[in-house]
Amino acid sequence: MARIVVLGAGFAGLWAAIGAARKRDEIGASNRDIEIRVIDRNPYHNIRVRNYEADLGEVALPLPQLLDPIGVSHGLGEVEAIDPVRREISLVTSSGEETLGYDRLVLALGSEVMRPDIPGLAAHAFDVDTYAAALRLEHHLVSLGRSAASPGRSTVVVVGAGFTGIEVAAEMPDRLARAGITGSRHIVLVDPNPAVGATIGAPARPVVETALASLDIETRLGVRVVSIEAAGMRLNSGEFIAAQTVIWCAGMRASPLAANFPGARDRLGRLLVDPLMRVADVGGVFAAGDVASSVIDGLHPTVMSCQFARPMGRFAGHNVVADLVGLPMLPLRIDWYVTVLDLGGWGALYTEGWDREVRATGAAAKATKQTINRKRIYPPLTGSKDELFAAAAPTVQAPPPTYGGR
Repeated sequence: MARIVVLGAGFAGLWAAIGAARKRDEIGASNRDIEIRVIDRNPYHNIRVRNYEADLGEVALPLPQLLDPIGVSHGLGEVEAIDPVRREISLVTSSGEETLGYDRLVLALGSEVMRPDIPGLAAHAFDVDTYAAALRLEHHLVSLGRSAASPGRSTVVVVGAGFTGIEVAAEMPDRLARAGITGSRHIVLVDPNPAVGATIGAPARPVVETALASLDIETRLGVRVVSIEAAGMRLNSGEFIAAQTVIWCAGMRASPLAANFPGARDRLGRLLVDPLMRVADVGGVFAAGDVASSVIDGLHPTVMSCQFARPMGRFAGHNVVADLVGLPMLPLRIDWYVTVLDLGGWGALYTEGWDREVRATGAAAKATKQTINRKRIYPPLTGSKDELFAAAAPTVQAPPPTYGGR
């Protein structure tokens, strides 16, 4: 029996596993011929892009519900190392240290928030990088809502004014109200760049600035964090912001386990993969999602986004089985790119193209964002093998719908 191991059950890993099972079924093989095994540190698939939202009730989907109907095994474990020469994975599980061999591997361990060596960051800052971290933040806000008024209780500082930081800050007025923190609230967005959303692009930036102003979100730009403590945060400008909630959203990097492979990596630590999702010069290894970078239109590399992770996973899953049995593989090409940025109670921003031309704003863009977050990126939840396989076909979806103009 051949074994395909998928490391990670995020957007890329889940769809790689389902895509592999689909291809296995298509060629008439069974799980006795080709074992497909998913390893993740959690027993659920996290709809990670929703971790900033106030309602976390539907963002952790149990893996048995998604993988058992299609004959994919899954196990809990922390990946310690990968040996691509021996084709072995070193794991720590509830039983201790284990070694798992593979014939083919799909690396889909994703990304993690960068945590520089800033005094107090580890002890006092929150983030929304994982479901567990998002729950910790939610419990903290609820606890504040039940406590008596005190300095910094109603102040939230979000560090990092990129996509995640902007969404976290824009959602915070509603989250604080939901937690019972009423009255005067103080939300501050901090970034070392001179403008909010430095990577968003000039055409879209005024929309973001208008939304933040309407939500009474302050900014501190061109400054860096010196230290964080339980009572607040100090900036290199000398300002101390009294805050009981500091949320760290300052940049992402690929899983450090990408360094286990000799292939080239980009500035974010991502492995460079070809259009078939193969890691260069490493036999039997495919990579997809935030841990991988692929030029998908002949010019632009993928960005860390479920927009790319999901199709990368589907194609990696199809191709890893095809490669195993000697069948032709399919290249991934995506000829469109959009961004949909949630701006809380103000609405959202929808852009098209790599120059991020604004197509819709406000309520119209918010409708698109809700369609994406609540429907489009979800796997079928019916337990139907046929529906799961249909959703995992190695194709590229059309762009998300727009609902009117600006």
